[in-house]
Amino acid sequence: EPSHKVTLTYDFYIGKYETTFDEYDAFCETTDRSKPNDEDWGRGCRPVINVSWWDAVNYCNWLSEKEKLPKAYDSEGNLLDKYGSVTTDPSEVIGYRLPTEAEWEYAARGGNKSEGYKYSGSNDFDEVAWHKDNSEDKTHKVGTKAPNELGIYDMSGNVWEWCSDTWYEYTEAQIINPYSTSSSDQIGRGGCWANESRYLRMAYRFKRSRSFAFNFLGFRI
Repeated sequence: EPSHKVTLTYDFYIGKYETTFDEYDAFCETTDRSKPNDEDWGRGCRPVINVSWWDAVNYCNWLSEKEKLPKAYDSEGNLLDKYGSVTTDPSEVIGYRLPTEAEWEYAARGGNKSEGYKYSGSNDFDEVAWHKDNSEDKTHKVGTKAPNELGIYDMSGNVWEWCSDTWYEYTEAQIINPYSTSSSDQIGRGGCWANESRYLRMAYRFKRSRSFAFNFLGFRI
């Protein structure tokens, strides 16, 4: 809070699912990185966990290079446009990246198909989310709960998701295409398998340092 109007003036793609262990493990094998711990819950199609913000953006850059796209991030974590120049305009980025907080919330709310639900796709969080009371204290395979209005899964629950931009305090002023670089803390959204319902609301935010990694936190691209 306070609630405020946000306008996005560009189109963007966002992952239907959270990034999985299968996808991230391929990155680790190719780059000789250590694979993140799965807590003995299983890998495969479960969302990758125990990854920092840096791990997530390095995965994005690797995937961009693999598909011959310009990298989205430099070594300092700044966004890059198609010419390799630093930008704060997400619409100028061609390569794979994490969603901005505003993009994330727009997608979670169902975009222009939104029906105004409290959680991503439903007012009943059991329908769309793995959470404290149904998760058996672990993650679950992506896409096994109901999708939201845009056909996107797990934007409430399962794992928290890193956003590309840094923490900032809201004001009542309308903002266009927001992208914050003013803090040392990154934003996370969505709630996770260990949370009660209030943390699964689409407006709920949290912040952590870029190096933080834990078993309730992953990402989508």
